[in-house]
Amino acid sequence: MVGLTGGIGSGKSTVSAVFESLGIPVIDADQLAHQLVEPGQPALDEIRNTFGEGCITPDGRLDRIFIRQRVFSNNEEKHKLESILHPKIRSSILTWIAALDSPYCIVVIPLLLETGQTDLVDRILVVDASENEQLKRVAARDRLTDNVILAIMDAQADRETRLAAADDIIENSSDKASLESQVKALHSYYLEISHDD
Repeated sequence: MVGLTGGIGSGKSTVSAVFESLGIPVIDADQLAHQLVEPGQPALDEIRNTFGEGCITPDGRLDRIFIRQRVFSNNEEKHKLESILHPKIRSSILTWIAALDSPYCIVVIPLLLETGQTDLVDRILVVDASENEQLKRVAARDRLTDNVILAIMDAQADRETRLAAADDIIENSSDKASLESQVKALHSYYLEISHDD
């Protein structure tokens, strides 16, 4: 199992899509988190009970903007949200991994280091980009202010910590062709080492 991580806007989704195009299963913690807070799911009720009705939109969904503002400005609130979601996400990841029949898989966990979940994976793959590049991409993608993006980045492990923890690094500061060739090289390597196990 390869744990794919990186800062916000580093290109994790692009990298995981290339692995997927090569036939490798991708388990995405963020996607699992989205499924866990769908209307009718127990996690949504827990979040409502913890954060109040203000965190629910008129159509009964999680108000992500409300939650984001609550948790990024308050560590205690952030821990409350994480204590609801992280055990459920972890359990879902383990269920998915157990059902896989593949030489290896990619587990995308943006907060892999921060949540101490490195025990879930055999290798850590970090997608790296400069902070300027991250700011530019996230501002274009999510239309967030620089201050909000910087607050999110501050809540994540810093670049040096991520790179120090990495078994493998994809440098995402060039074009898509360069990114794809790095992924393909790693794919060959992962296939090779998975056969050695």
